[in-house]
Amino acid sequence: MTDPGATRFEPTAPPSAGGGNGAQDPSQGILEATKQVARLLKASGHRFALAGSVAAYAHGVPRRTLHDTDFCVLRDEIDAVTEVLGGSGMHVWSPPEDWLVKTEFQGQQIDLIFSLSDRPVSPDLLERAVARSVDSVWMPVLAPTDLMVSQLTPFSEHHCDFSRVLPLARTLREQIDWAEVRSRCHGLPMAEAFLYLLERLDVIGPSGEETP
Repeated sequence: MTDPGATRFEPTAPPSAGGGNGAQDPSQGILEATKQVARLLKASGHRFALAGSVAAYAHGVPRRTLHDTDFCVLRDEIDAVTEVLGGSGMHVWSPPEDWLVKTEFQGQQIDLIFSLSDRPVSPDLLERAVARSVDSVWMPVLAPTDLMVSQLTPFSEHHCDFSRVLPLARTLREQIDWAEVRSRCHGLPMAEAFLYLLERLDVIGPSGEETP
């Protein structure tokens, strides 16, 4: 039982654990963690949307791209969300970064993000989410355009891995509003460089020629 007087989430990570998955495919462990958190959030009625590599997988990007689990939640609901997860026995803690909290399920870490690229997760963002099945569990997933923007806007001179985003762009190019992506990434050199790369690879047309 959690002490009612304790803080809602702790400032340090838990000790590393094997997670009990044995020789199981690591990507299956990521999916199991995703499903567990989604079940709890759906049952509690809190608004959320799956993001990151598992969201890309839910939209049809190959499973080999899975590397972690991210959920978008509202900042004013984060305390209630951590209570729900903590009440189920999951450890929740606050990392040094001030835009998310973390939890863990069977050795897999899950990020609960309430600010994307210095912009608070908004009700409108979650409202645009679409329902997708993740390993037979239905959950809200960031819409393709929002998902692409969320992958491009964090790019910087210190973090600019185009190889992780290219499969998403190729797979969802017909579902993404590229004009909207360009607008929301305007003035971000690394994001604009990636869009130029997509033009050179014939994934998208030049600016002004895209069709949503």
